[in-house]
Amino acid sequence: MTLFEQLLTARGLSGHARDAFLNPSYDAKHDPFLLPDMMKAVNRLVQARNNQEKITIYGDYDIDGLTATTVLLDAFDSFGFDNVDAFIPNRFVEGYGLTVDAVERIAATGAQLIVTVDCGSLSEKEIIRASELGVDVIVTDHHNVAPVQPPAIAVINPKRLLQEYPDEYQNYLLKSSSAMTGKVYPFLDLAGVGVAFKLIQALQTRLDGLEPGHEKWLLDLVALGTVCDIVTLVDENRANVFWGLKVLAQAKRPGLRALMAVAGVEPHMVNSRHLGFGLGPRMNAAGRLETAQFSLDMLRAKEPMQALEAAQKLDAMNVVRRADQDKIFKEAIIQAEEYKNDTVLVVSSPGWSHGIIGIVAAKLLEKYKKPTYVLEEMGDESKGSARSYGDFSVADAIRASDDIIIKGGGHKFAAGVTMATTDIPAFRQRVNEFYEQQKFVNQQNLLLPKADATVSMLSHINESFIVQLAQLEPFGSGNPEPILRAEKLLVINRRKMGAESQHVKLELRDESGSTMQFLAFNAPNHFFLEPGEHAAIWFQPTVNEWQGRRSIEGRLLHLELL
Repeated sequence: MTLFEQLLTARGLSGHARDAFLNPSYDAKHDPFLLPDMMKAVNRLVQARNNQEKITIYGDYDIDGLTATTVLLDAFDSFGFDNVDAFIPNRFVEGYGLTVDAVERIAATGAQLIVTVDCGSLSEKEIIRASELGVDVIVTDHHNVAPVQPPAIAVINPKRLLQEYPDEYQNYLLKSSSAMTGKVYPFLDLAGVGVAFKLIQALQTRLDGLEPGHEKWLLDLVALGTVCDIVTLVDENRANVFWGLKVLAQAKRPGLRALMAVAGVEPHMVNSRHLGFGLGPRMNAAGRLETAQFSLDMLRAKEPMQALEAAQKLDAMNVVRRADQDKIFKEAIIQAEEYKNDTVLVVSSPGWSHGIIGIVAAKLLEKYKKPTYVLEEMGDESKGSARSYGDFSVADAIRASDDIIIKGGGHKFAAGVTMATTDIPAFRQRVNEFYEQQKFVNQQNLLLPKADATVSMLSHINESFIVQLAQLEPFGSGNPEPILRAEKLLVINRRKMGAESQHVKLELRDESGSTMQFLAFNAPNHFFLEPGEHAAIWFQPTVNEWQGRRSIEGRLLHLELL
């Protein structure tokens, strides 16, 4: 069995499942009308189109919300809606989701219908206020749902089905044995942009202007939002991202073509990693520092020079974001050391921009191997972001603190919260108590890499194997980049790199005499092995291109000294 076949077997891919995975079919998409309230939403939008009502698409300031907003703007234009605009909330003014103030301002413009994307499932009072002002609301979202849905015209959220039929789903997929097959939507982990795209597919059955198949040109946006929102890349998500990358490779959208240029991404080489680590951070920088409207303007740009100027602005903002992030991270480490005995870290300070602290929370999680909440103290009130891993849900811990917090919510691994500054100590105690009540076991072991296969000879990691690996793209949540393990390797050379010698490159040799280089950025101390030592390593193969030369290297993830 070849190394690639070992990988496929380890992931349970054989027979029809293997073919379906390696060749995702867009045409295998699910019926959009199986989503809750889809027919109600389509009927209301058809009415709005017939009467040319004024519609406001209410987005979100992250990439999922921005791409979903653009998907609806583009498609509505194709369908012949003449009076559509977008409202992107400012993180520092409105905060996340619908607000009463924003609803009142939108109503004052004469809007008769608000369509939310990536938010709205918990916005009962805001939707009631819209109704009082004569504005209907259609919610499209994928976040946690309320026990009772808000009084919108429609609430299209796949997670509603998980609430209604919890025993029919496993890992967000409808069980093959379910009696609900064909009656409910079979896949629940769509991103916000994925839900918006399903609305477009449904509208195609009732409105002219976007011929069947032409909606595929929106998949560049769907892929970008889906990858960056870290939903599972299986089922419909995998197909949408697979084909969306092919749309991106053609680079027809001026804004994304310009963004790839400033990020140094060749369109014909674009993959999911480029989206998550190249395009995504630059788009998010605008909302973290000022307003995400800059990113929306980039996505919507029609002229190449306009698009390039917008992309360059995002690139410059990302440089500032990284500098601010590094400063906050260093300060947060000092405070985290005070609470290093806590199971869940909760740190806070004035001046830590809540546009950036989500990234800092992720870096603290990586450093301390603990779920982390980072808050900006803003006078009497504090806003924070949380990151987690394993079995601990930061969103559930927030829900368990409802009597302490002002508002909060999100996903298992990422969430936001607002509370009175004086309640931070009580919140710290509560989330730590919540963690202990769960009686988790060996959580930190979940952070250790798990090998898909063991490499018997380093010479098997060659160009042809790299080509085979590319068939498993797109990588992401639910389909991680494969990890390989190699044993009994001899260190024959070590090179420290970086301004502070924080990176290391090891040249290792196996028992057959084959050698390969392995690189680790910001490596822990035990990675700095001496020549002559032996180790077992966990790594991901990569291609290094430098001055026209290609070489196979390993991204070093973990090692054990032998």
